[in-house]
Amino acid sequence: MSDSILKQIHSAIGNLDPREVRLQAEKPFRVGVLAADERGYQRLARFLLPDGLSDRKAEQAAGRILRVEQATDFERCDFGLVADHGPAPPHFYPLDQAVARFIDGHEDLWIAVARLFPAFRNAVVDKLVARIARENAVFSIATALPNVAPFLGLPWAAGEFASDTAFLTLNQIRLAFLIAAASDSPVGYGEQKGQIASLITSAFGWRAVARELVGKIPLGGGIVPKAAIAFAGTYVVGMGLDRYQRVGKGLTAQEKRELYSRALERGRQLVHEILDRRG
Repeated sequence: MSDSILKQIHSAIGNLDPREVRLQAEKPFRVGVLAADERGYQRLARFLLPDGLSDRKAEQAAGRILRVEQATDFERCDFGLVADHGPAPPHFYPLDQAVARFIDGHEDLWIAVARLFPAFRNAVVDKLVARIARENAVFSIATALPNVAPFLGLPWAAGEFASDTAFLTLNQIRLAFLIAAASDSPVGYGEQKGQIASLITSAFGWRAVARELVGKIPLGGGIVPKAAIAFAGTYVVGMGLDRYQRVGKGLTAQEKRELYSRALERGRQLVHEILDRRG
């Protein structure tokens, strides 16, 4: 394990403050529920407050719910659910469309809503994992083709990082924070020290795989596999973090292999799409 890479990761961690993620998780919001009768209201309530929530968590979540009883209530809600497909404002969604439309229209509330309402959690985590995996693939492209970095767009400037490994690992730690927050778990370096140590250790394995594969492809063709590996490695990490939050243990070796194979192909397709758009 390279001491210089570890130093770069340690230095890069200064760019990442878990308090920002905690603030996202605590962001205030209100979800409205609109139903023509008590039966419809109970259906919405069961969706938002399923069996199995502790009394404390159910109370916290219930405090963010407003039963719409008059027109002015709509304005008090960030978004809402409708028991049927009857008339409602644009930010109130039928139950069968609620999760997808929330994901599309309320990115600023993803973490806060997922933390309190399990019905939204899987979709939020899926989007977070796909997004961070894409960012890591994009970074790998940008370091190989620096002149396209402004076109690609990144959460941090590529030049701030001395190596791919430092950036990719830092972004995976950020993903660990986000998934923990969305799962209503403690967030932070101390709170997640086991996960973070595992991410730093595994970073060198992905780095070795990328170097071996890229080295076999001449004339700069290694851009595609390098970025695809960044995507796939991050995707597998994200799914493992999600599994840990849900059941207290990570993916098996076989699950990792199968998931990595599928994610690698998805990463290749993504990289080709990005490069084709660059034209």
